[in-house]
Amino acid sequence: MNELSINTSQNVSIEFVMASLGERMAASLIDLIIKLIYVFSITYILEFFRFSPFAFDGMEQMVISFVVYAPVIFYSLVLESLFNGQTIGKAILKIKVIKIDGYQASFGDFLMRWILRIVELLLFLGLIAILVIIFNDKNQRLGDIVAGTAVISLRNRYRISHTFLQETHRSYEPVFTNVLRFSDNDIRIIRETYNKSLESNDRGLMVQLVQKVETILKITNPYNTPTEFIAVLLKDYNYLTSRIE
Repeated sequence: MNELSINTSQNVSIEFVMASLGERMAASLIDLIIKLIYVFSITYILEFFRFSPFAFDGMEQMVISFVVYAPVIFYSLVLESLFNGQTIGKAILKIKVIKIDGYQASFGDFLMRWILRIVELLLFLGLIAILVIIFNDKNQRLGDIVAGTAVISLRNRYRISHTFLQETHRSYEPVFTNVLRFSDNDIRIIRETYNKSLESNDRGLMVQLVQKVETILKITNPYNTPTEFIAVLLKDYNYLTSRIE
């Protein structure tokens, strides 16, 4: 079982369980079945009403065909963009697309994956994509590599190796000494919210948590991500309270 380990500059390690090739293929098969059902259904409806794109000439035929079959063409792009990295197949298999930094992929990332998916399917009917996934330690296909994304499994909750839960070296210098303004219960709430945010990939919740902490402690997050800020804050609290005799 491959894992994606993300290490922040503050030695906070987040480990995601990667979706297996079998899970990804099963999800793709479900999505393919859904698309085939649509194609057969729309074809039947058009035939029932005796409407055929081929009755038109040239550009009109192309435009009508494109509009009719657009849901199939843009299926993965639209669903992954709207449903946080999941198509119907991925949702059923409980897998999703994320950035390799652990956050939600953007529309641009999904677009890149979608474009490369077309290329990969044209290369020996996806065989190249399968081989790349097999020999890539992050189970990435070409689209994932270019977009900086990966597909993780939601069946196994990923692990977070918090340095603030580990013994901190005596030479460690805390960054936020005023963190002791928080009570043990405050820290418990912060930690639970932090964990919940990571587990649900809810960046909005993490941002709200950071804003609340910044307001109370009258400080500003000096790090590139809200995740690092909260991780260091909790680490500092653990260190400072452990030194109180």
